[in-house]
Amino acid sequence: MAIELSYLIAMQYKLRPYQQQAVNATVEHFKKTDESAVIVLPTGSGKSLVISELARIARHNILVLAHVKELVEQNHAKYQSYGLEASIFSAGLAQKDNQHQVTFGSVQSVAPNLKKFTQHYSLVIIDECHRVGMIDDNKDSQNQYQQIISHLKSNNPNLKVLGLTATPYRMGSGWVYQYHYHGYSRGETQSVFKHCIFEMPLSLMIKQGFLTKPTLIDAAIAHYDFGSLSAQKNGEYNSNEVNSLLTQYPRVTQAICQQVIELSAQRQGVMIFAATTKHAREIMGYLSDHDCAMILGSTPNQERDDIINDFKHKRIKYLVNVAVLTTGFDAPHVDFIALLRPTQSVSLFQQIVGRGLRLSDNKQDCLVIDYAGSGFDLYRPEVGSAKPNSDSVPVMVPCPLCQFGNTFWGKTDQDGLIIEHYGRRCAGVELDDDDKHQQCDYRFRFKECGQCGQENDIAARNCNACGHAIIDPDQLLKKALSLKDAMVLRCSGMSVEADSKVSTKLKITYFDEDGAQVSESFNMAVNGAKHAFNQQFGKRAVQGTLPTIFDSAAQIIAQQQQLTAPDFVIARKQKHYWQIKEKIFDYQGNYRKANQLG
Repeated sequence: MAIELSYLIAMQYKLRPYQQQAVNATVEHFKKTDESAVIVLPTGSGKSLVISELARIARHNILVLAHVKELVEQNHAKYQSYGLEASIFSAGLAQKDNQHQVTFGSVQSVAPNLKKFTQHYSLVIIDECHRVGMIDDNKDSQNQYQQIISHLKSNNPNLKVLGLTATPYRMGSGWVYQYHYHGYSRGETQSVFKHCIFEMPLSLMIKQGFLTKPTLIDAAIAHYDFGSLSAQKNGEYNSNEVNSLLTQYPRVTQAICQQVIELSAQRQGVMIFAATTKHAREIMGYLSDHDCAMILGSTPNQERDDIINDFKHKRIKYLVNVAVLTTGFDAPHVDFIALLRPTQSVSLFQQIVGRGLRLSDNKQDCLVIDYAGSGFDLYRPEVGSAKPNSDSVPVMVPCPLCQFGNTFWGKTDQDGLIIEHYGRRCAGVELDDDDKHQQCDYRFRFKECGQCGQENDIAARNCNACGHAIIDPDQLLKKALSLKDAMVLRCSGMSVEADSKVSTKLKITYFDEDGAQVSESFNMAVNGAKHAFNQQFGKRAVQGTLPTIFDSAAQIIAQQQQLTAPDFVIARKQKHYWQIKEKIFDYQGNYRKANQLG
């Protein structure tokens, strides 16, 4: 009878097709290699079922890690639904046991107790694996995840490491993996996870009916304007600056809360994401006549558990929080998300919205209102860098070398044609002669080494080929600005015209935003001049998307719209003219470029 009961329990959770694909991809990957891997599944996709199935079919000891007790408990419960037993090692759940083949543990509890983990583990599964960070071989500075991995590898050098996340890119730390199975590169060599082996797009899950359809509306009332604030490296904002700005919008907050109340009349559960603690308390003041509660980072554990339990059982309708319920929170009945906090991260935006996309009885859709004016498209791809400016959009830029279609930030005209893009290097990946992944070498923007001519990333300090120091453009500009006989142009444009006397010669004039100008000439009949022009302008034609070897002055004049102007031009005064000494392309630094706000 017990066997039949276990079988029936196991059958309650039949894997969805994409979940089975994720499991299959994992098995196939680790059959071929021990290199670490990542599965990317959107919030609400059932990662815990994928974890449970992998643990069920495993033959050796497995450790499943999570950063909060709610996820440890949730993953353990799903595994038990197969009729199988597993250990829990989590102080927050009042259990510290690892005697079973499968152990579900919190990273905070496992890391200080590594002496209890002397078994031979074959696999470590990390839920919300974007928290692991970059590779660190220094035991004194390793975070707890990496301490655990290092310890288990000392017992089994062939330990396999699998991560699951809905947000594989984190502002401030970058991509969590290096290579994607669709054939492109994401992270750097120090990424803890080597390969993304399976990914399920959010749009496809909604289309196939595995997630609730979101209804995103633009509320017809005033929004907050966070545009004047500067985001920190991790995409978040300084709380004091946010609080200072919000004091300018007391009526806006009141109007938003009133609208949320009106629009939620027929809704089951409302989650409100506030910007700061002070902001959350202000919101609670406007909701005080309704069934509401607030969770902060400082909320005691028991009080937090009670609030979440009441919310899940619909005794509370409005749940206000500040950056604590973006992960590890499962309340399927949520059908209204109100975003009142700013963010620069599309991944975080998707994760917040994902709180309301789980399927539930009597739930037709999830209403989503972005009162912070983030301007994100829920379905767009993660670009992998901060949005350069408010009118930037993701654009597809093919590599002229390998033809890979890169997604970069850029600007388009009314017809959708690309005006400019901000990409640096092609992300395409090919296999080398040893069947190893190798990222395409093509760079859309680059610094050229003055010693060997190698193209380097625009942020490089030393040449990646010869190791020679690359001159910092800020140092060049600072020095030039301090000289009385030097002129620095913030180049806002340039013109190209034929020489009136020599047909093989052309004149390029650079203009700054104040009307100053300086010129130089290239004689395309002279090999040295032709080489110099092509190195500076030919490689950067159409912002590096169409590198061209120009042969004649006539060709250049005919195709001058394809040329990319430098950002700065440095000239030195001679007796009767200005001689150009340096041109700085693809500038990133402390000085303002032309037509940029100071």
